[in-house]
Amino acid sequence: MEQREIEVARQLLAINTIKIQPDAPFTWASGWKAPIYCDNRKILSYPATRTFICDEFAKLVREKYPDAEAIAGVATGAIAHGVLVADRLGLPFIYIRSAPKGHGLENLIEGDIPQGTKTVIIEDLVSTGYSSLNAADSVRTYGAEVLGMLAIFTYNFPLATRNFEFAHIELTTLSNYNVLLKLAHDSGEINDEQLESLNNWRKTPETWGK
Repeated sequence: MEQREIEVARQLLAINTIKIQPDAPFTWASGWKAPIYCDNRKILSYPATRTFICDEFAKLVREKYPDAEAIAGVATGAIAHGVLVADRLGLPFIYIRSAPKGHGLENLIEGDIPQGTKTVIIEDLVSTGYSSLNAADSVRTYGAEVLGMLAIFTYNFPLATRNFEFAHIELTTLSNYNVLLKLAHDSGEINDEQLESLNNWRKTPETWGK
């Protein structure tokens, strides 16, 4: 477990970006019941955490993808984070829509980079991986080269791991569900019974709570 993963999880909990409620679960748009809810947009309202996240993303780009030529942000949650990282690194920025805007040029990619540009994609949250990988496909269709994807947080779903492996895209996250649970359990925020329930949800989120 890296210190980066622990510190990111700690800061996300501190500003209530992540809420853990195994006894009063949330309902996701997919219809899944979930004992956790993550809203990384809140990070933008907290300058210290916002800067920390940007710094860690920039370090990862330099470490893993030193030949990166552009940064792409996934709409809408990762647009601002992507802009901050691109600005920090002095690189061009584009963002990826989830669907064509329906008028004008009907773009999926907003911005302008040359064909073949080596691009790192910034995402705020990865669950199943489907929407994130659709964004990566859009970048490839646009003609850019996807070096990899960086995200703030992932739920560690086995399905997402398989999806990224199948797509041959490397995913690196600043923190993840496993680290978060250990931190919450060690601090007493969740008890042993809740920890077991939260672990069971990660294994079979589609049937948990039913």
